[in-house]
Amino acid sequence: MTQTRVRLWNVDEYHRMLETGIITADERVELIDGQVIPMSAKNPSHAATTLCASDYLKRAVAEVALVRVQDPIQLSQYSEPEPDIAVVRIDAQKYIDRHPAPNEIFLLIEVADTTLDTDRKQKAPLYAKAGIADYWILDVNQRQVFVLGEPLLQGYNQQLILQEDATLSLIAFPEIEVQINQLFP
Repeated sequence: MTQTRVRLWNVDEYHRMLETGIITADERVELIDGQVIPMSAKNPSHAATTLCASDYLKRAVAEVALVRVQDPIQLSQYSEPEPDIAVVRIDAQKYIDRHPAPNEIFLLIEVADTTLDTDRKQKAPLYAKAGIADYWILDVNQRQVFVLGEPLLQGYNQQLILQEDATLSLIAFPEIEVQINQLFP
């Protein structure tokens, strides 16, 4: 039996692939655990929910954090995913010279219309391993939010599923209440 070795890419190599055109600007990919992974196409419900949730969160955290939409974050030397929404520490330069690192991330949100399984089984362990304390998945189809907390190396220790009539707060900003129904169009 022949064993195949997998070549993992680091963030610097990934950026060089983008710079040299090996990966083109219009390809929707992200670096996950050293692998260049295609991203799912965005359906109208996904795009509308991302817009609605990001607009709402921008107003809610305006004085205390930045909200980035579908922009990269750097979790490790081998992972640079592009979550749908990232609530991050305010940076005067707007992260012009780097992407936010785990210690600068307050909340990550993935919007799931066709990707719920991936967001729960691939993204959740990745974010937990990086120590992201607060991870939400907006389930577009059921209009509910999976709230994951207490990160461990293998995944999140806590998971709640909240319906759209509930409210919740960011772990980093418990005084800011978020009405779930405001996250959806």
